[in-house]
Amino acid sequence: MELYDINDVEKFDRQEVKKLYSDYVNPGLASMIGLLNFDRVYVRAKGAYVWDKEGEKYIDFLGAYGAINLGHNPDEVIDALKEVFERPNLLQATINPFAAALGANLSKIAPQGLKHSFFCNSGAEAVEGALKTARAATGRKKIISCEGSFHGKTFGALSATGRTKYQGPFMPLVPEFERVPYGDIKALEEKLKNRDVAGFIVEPIQGEGGVIVPPSGYLKRARELCTEYGTLLIMDEIQTGFGRTGKMFACQHEGITPDIMCVAKSLGGGVMPIGAFITRDEVWERAYGGFDKSLLHTSTFGGNTFACAAAIASINAIVKKNLSERAEKLGNYFLEGLKSLKDRYSIIKEVRGKGLLIGIEFEQPKSGILNTITGGAVNKFYGEFTGAIVAGELLNKHKIITAYTLNNPNVIRLEPPLIIEKEDIDYALNALEDILSKNSGFLNITVNAAKTVFGSIFSKK
Repeated sequence: MELYDINDVEKFDRQEVKKLYSDYVNPGLASMIGLLNFDRVYVRAKGAYVWDKEGEKYIDFLGAYGAINLGHNPDEVIDALKEVFERPNLLQATINPFAAALGANLSKIAPQGLKHSFFCNSGAEAVEGALKTARAATGRKKIISCEGSFHGKTFGALSATGRTKYQGPFMPLVPEFERVPYGDIKALEEKLKNRDVAGFIVEPIQGEGGVIVPPSGYLKRARELCTEYGTLLIMDEIQTGFGRTGKMFACQHEGITPDIMCVAKSLGGGVMPIGAFITRDEVWERAYGGFDKSLLHTSTFGGNTFACAAAIASINAIVKKNLSERAEKLGNYFLEGLKSLKDRYSIIKEVRGKGLLIGIEFEQPKSGILNTITGGAVNKFYGEFTGAIVAGELLNKHKIITAYTLNNPNVIRLEPPLIIEKEDIDYALNALEDILSKNSGFLNITVNAAKTVFGSIFSKK
């Protein structure tokens, strides 16, 4: 039996990677990535930039969906891992000092009142733990989430996620989950007033929903209602946390403290997978207080030395570099530039966001003869793929990496590392202007994108 080793992988070309991935991992995803001409082999990354096997340089405006606020391979995090690599990484029969220090640091930077942390390996795991904690602490079963939300794809997290596309094949999901429209405070109160809801889980900004910013005061009023009706407020800060929106955590824009907060992504500095949920003291005590309940929720890899060391270094670097303030300033500059493009190009429906979490939503084509002939297929196509088409143009013609949002594929996200330079933002604005100025409508963008993609495919034959 001949197995691949690391040296073999280093020698793989683009076609070898695609074939192996298709044969042994996910054929459908390999086909989709290849069709969009996204199947490049990247071999180096630093800061906001990555390089492919041919030596081409790209600017990363996707930012691993908010996981690399410090950029790719930040020195502070890499150095921290070098410091601890001889320590035991997994050793459950003791208390890990790095987990203890990380818990203290998280409590210091979190909204006031959040104290106890549970460490896991991903955002979905953090959500799972938060949902379990809400039920254990309140004795209630019902969970309320929002339409258009995204909380992960494990069973509990998926039950809270607000898009049926991801839920259908896995039904029935966890019972006692219900949804309300995002930003609708009256609908929320209707659900809470029976006093049978364990937790209301909400994103301060819906990322995968299309970068949706709620009405001013929504989160503050939700906090008041949860307190009034004995429901725990669970804030999903997995994508919005650690400076992304101009505050350390997005809920701080409205000055509120949730009962439970979920974090992940950039917590590991873009190097190590780690997630956590943080609770108020009284919530933790009701759910896990005392010997008998202290092991109700555990994780083999959660709180391991390497992940905690990376997280400690990541938090310190974000605070030291004041990346929250930087995200606010650069985000305002970026939004102004994008709104100027919207004023000039009718294909842009809306530009929205906060800090360096920004979405561009595109208009749908007017219903015409071609759409009528195809039974609505044309409009359906653009509704699902306009974001991907524009993202493809940005990548293939301008070496800018971005993508559409999962729950609204008509929106492309701009979510660069918080260490991005102003000059790179200008480059992205100019690239978008170039694409929009050369394409008078949806059909032109599609045709030109197809030429780029299929021309590249044929050139590889």
